[in-house]
Amino acid sequence: MSVPSSILLAPEDNVVVATLAMDAGEALPGGVRAVTKIDAGHKVAIRPIHAGEPVVKYAQAIGRATSDIKAGEHVHSHNLSFDQDRLAISPQGTPEEASAADRARTFLGYRRSDGRAATRNYIGIIASVNCSTTVCRAIAEEANRRILPKYEGIDGFVPIVHDQGCGMSSTGDGMMNLHRTLAGYARHVNFGGALMVGLGCEVNQLTLYGQSGAGQEKRHFNIQEAGGSRRSVERALGMLEEIAAEVGRQRRVAIPVSEIIVGLQCGGSDGLSGITANPALGAAVDILAAVGGTAILSETSEIYGAEHLLRSRAVSDAVAEKLDGLIAWWETYVALHGASLDNNPSPGNKRGGLTTILEKSLGAVAKGGRSPLNAVYGYAERVTEHGLVFMDTPGYDPVSATGQVAGGANVIAFTTGRGSCFGCRPAPSIKLTSNTALFWAMEEDMDIDCGVIASGEATIAGLGREIFDLIIDTASGKKTKSELFGYGDNEFVPWHLGATL
Repeated sequence: MSVPSSILLAPEDNVVVATLAMDAGEALPGGVRAVTKIDAGHKVAIRPIHAGEPVVKYAQAIGRATSDIKAGEHVHSHNLSFDQDRLAISPQGTPEEASAADRARTFLGYRRSDGRAATRNYIGIIASVNCSTTVCRAIAEEANRRILPKYEGIDGFVPIVHDQGCGMSSTGDGMMNLHRTLAGYARHVNFGGALMVGLGCEVNQLTLYGQSGAGQEKRHFNIQEAGGSRRSVERALGMLEEIAAEVGRQRRVAIPVSEIIVGLQCGGSDGLSGITANPALGAAVDILAAVGGTAILSETSEIYGAEHLLRSRAVSDAVAEKLDGLIAWWETYVALHGASLDNNPSPGNKRGGLTTILEKSLGAVAKGGRSPLNAVYGYAERVTEHGLVFMDTPGYDPVSATGQVAGGANVIAFTTGRGSCFGCRPAPSIKLTSNTALFWAMEEDMDIDCGVIASGEATIAGLGREIFDLIIDTASGKKTKSELFGYGDNEFVPWHLGATL
């Protein structure tokens, strides 16, 4: 079949996006021809744009022309710059609908004793401080070698390690973030059991986690009290044998799909991400929200310039105002460090065709579909609302996903246009590519090719349903490509705020 060489995303747009590499002279919409060679994912003007005029994509301003641009010319960093202006909101359409059959669907998960639903059955070994990281890794390695073969029902022992926990204030945003994140992982539903290991003299004391009652000593201990590193490993293995005996008995049962909580991520975006992978994931999110499930949109620095689209869908003024407050905080935060939110598009993003943060954000917000925005949460806060919600996180993928998992995400859906490699144990991570060339170049890492939307082989709605089905299959135990390779032990990265003392 003939593949269209460019896409006009909205009638109001004055640029189109190349779906394939284009040579000079190739035809564009409106009888225009490309003036120069254009790479896939990059923008081409389809009518003259004068210096100072808005460049319009998605029916939204993505910046202003810094020089006169002729019809057919490449539009990118050399003639387009960041600008604060917003155009009027264009109609966003209605969400994808869920059928009665969708609402009746179930997945095969683990029903925990407190009623929550898990998609995996791991045991976590959690470091309270950087100083216990090496011991936690050694414990997990030995447990996977000596204990795991005895229990078919356990997915593995996962070290949750990091570089914080000491050399920091015991109060303030930094400690609050770390404590909330570690507490979220310790109680994460995909951990059938967890053991936390400290050094003993750190700022982030184990006693801060407030666990008490019979058996507390079997879940927490310090290396200094255990008599050193090797003795700590042996002590931990004894405790883990007892935990595994209980966790290993659990089996998957049918659970309503309304109990799936998906964290939405995009990394290594390109010019097609907001056209293919992100809106297709958004279509899946609409179905999930309609059946009572939950989707967590995040990366506050990557919705900047598109927050008005989310605000217009907020279920209340309080939700909208909370989102506004996050944007204001981020503007102040980056200014204090001599930066701008428009510094966000990475070199890889720009090589893929993205120019400004406004353009990147408009595409990134598409992951959230068109459903109402029901709540806004702080970083790593426990998510309790259903439907589409927002969590404040940086745009850096490991930090963002860590916050989502701490908040309760039991599946991650991750779009990429450049080829991000990622896993996020204990939550399985589904990878979605924005273009077909990337899918085949990194097929062993990617789960679904969304580039078929650009080629005309699939629709956004059709692929959204395929993603929805894969989310259910993954929640039921199907291994993602990231899981098969073994990603997930090194992607726990809590948001670091505050001074290092």
